[in-house]
Amino acid sequence: MFSSFSDAFHLLGILDAKLLGIVFISLQVSISALLVGCLIGIPLGAAVAIYKFPGRKAVVVLLNSLMGVPTVIVGVVIYLLLSRTGPMGDLNWLFTVKGMIMAQSCLTIPLIAALTRQIIEDAWQIHGETFTALRLKTVAKLKWLTWDTRFSLSIALLAGFARAISEVGAVMIVGGNIDQSTRTMTTAIALEMSKGDLPMALALGMVLLLVVIVANFLIFIIKTIAEKRYG
Repeated sequence: MFSSFSDAFHLLGILDAKLLGIVFISLQVSISALLVGCLIGIPLGAAVAIYKFPGRKAVVVLLNSLMGVPTVIVGVVIYLLLSRTGPMGDLNWLFTVKGMIMAQSCLTIPLIAALTRQIIEDAWQIHGETFTALRLKTVAKLKWLTWDTRFSLSIALLAGFARAISEVGAVMIVGGNIDQSTRTMTTAIALEMSKGDLPMALALGMVLLLVVIVANFLIFIIKTIAEKRYG
């Protein structure tokens, strides 16, 4: 056991091309999925929080339910869509980074949308009467509420990143875990463990944990500086 940890730290010290390539693909896929999740999830969640329309409660329940959808189900659905006989087969995204980003985006969008909806709705309960009295347009309401809750929304951002970077089922199915092409840290850890290469699995696990800690630390620093500057 101790020798495995020693070997793992040795691999981290070397940071060979294989390990760096896996880390790069993981970050590329996860950050891209997070950006897509924010671009779609935040406006969607904010709109659901403010608009009153028939079936709104059903949409809220659906978003909350999709937060915990099993990743393998998402992987199977995206696989069927991107397969040669699927409706999106002409894109040739199966077993590619683009396909993996698509799969992870389907996981981050509902999560970010659901958290945003709750955050914006809570803020609306506080400021709603004021905005109504000012007769602001809906776009203006969404703009000011999003700005007012920008620090709280960082929680949704972190949750989306954690969901993406730690995911294994969907990217394994859609990406195929191809060496130097679609292999991420999580799929590589699963593979190395099955091969009995505990040092490599531990090294990748340490890097994965470090990435999550650094992401949380950066968000904390940015949030702290912004709160001091803008109040």
